[in-house]
Amino acid sequence: MKKIITITICAAMIANTLIGCSSANVKETTTQNITTEKSTDTSANTANASNKLVIYSPNTEDMVNQIIPLFEKETGITVEIISAGSGELWKRIESEKENPYADITWGGMRTVYANNLDLLDEYVSVNNDALPEEYQNVAGKITLYCMDGSNLLVNKNLIGDIEINGYADLLIPDLKGKIIMGDPASSGSAFAHLTNMLLAMGGDYTSEAGWNYVEQLLGQTEGKVANSSSAVHKSVADGENVVALTYEDPSASYVRDGAPVEVVYMEEGVVYLASATGIIKGCKNKENAQKFIDFIISKEAQDVFGTQLTARPIRPDAELGDYWMPLDEMKLIYEDYDYVQEHREEILDHYKEIITSLE
Repeated sequence: MKKIITITICAAMIANTLIGCSSANVKETTTQNITTEKSTDTSANTANASNKLVIYSPNTEDMVNQIIPLFEKETGITVEIISAGSGELWKRIESEKENPYADITWGGMRTVYANNLDLLDEYVSVNNDALPEEYQNVAGKITLYCMDGSNLLVNKNLIGDIEINGYADLLIPDLKGKIIMGDPASSGSAFAHLTNMLLAMGGDYTSEAGWNYVEQLLGQTEGKVANSSSAVHKSVADGENVVALTYEDPSASYVRDGAPVEVVYMEEGVVYLASATGIIKGCKNKENAQKFIDFIISKEAQDVFGTQLTARPIRPDAELGDYWMPLDEMKLIYEDYDYVQEHREEILDHYKEIITSLE
């Protein structure tokens, strides 16, 4: 039986953590109603090392409840989940590096993992070759298991005769004041949309064309910029706004559940960012952690992502529900992770200059 432990952390800290597949709801909630007392008997951990796995994860309760029981059933390993925002969990991993409590961290963007390679152990899964080349574990410590892309969410009851196929259509005069987006300075999904539109509309992160588009779009929103990514997509599903710049996980959930919305993948190009998992260096149950990594990118688990969850599976051979658009029907563009990581503050500063000038 798995145990789920929730750590309470402040919303401001959570808002600044990076988004991951199916992790946004956790990161924007100070606590969840799933609490179990954490065992303080460290000797029990050692005694049961061969049959136990401790996971730190920012992922949603839905993902945990779908994936963990399958892993436990297949392996006979008992899993303990400790749930919190990505930023808080990495602080714990750092503070516990001399004597790690958890064995593996599951969830969050790979850029965060890349910044913490010294806290991770090397392992390349036996299933690594089943992943697309762009998402394979080449560094030896980071395994990618699902993807989330930026998209537009349109309220079908409010859009009328306006046709929206991408970013350019958001500048249609009749949409002024009917568009909502998140604040890239406080929302990971909003920052992902910002870099997506810079690439799609300008070709890189510094082009005048890309930033001119950002300025025009911010004018169209008339100040509708939300600090919370969940407030963005919810406002369109609830009929408060016509179009949201949001991301695929919640958008697919609305479509799957029959809400009056349509997901639009920008014809100018869509960036998919991947969520990661990695083994904590010096952990007590390394072999079980390796088994979890093998499982999470196995065909069985990836089919669950594609048919029961709304975090897009990373394996191209995974089954997909009818609420997904196949990737081969989109124009995909790719983030320069190293550049964005190095120039993140510069990008945000440019954005802040524009929005301040419009006030």
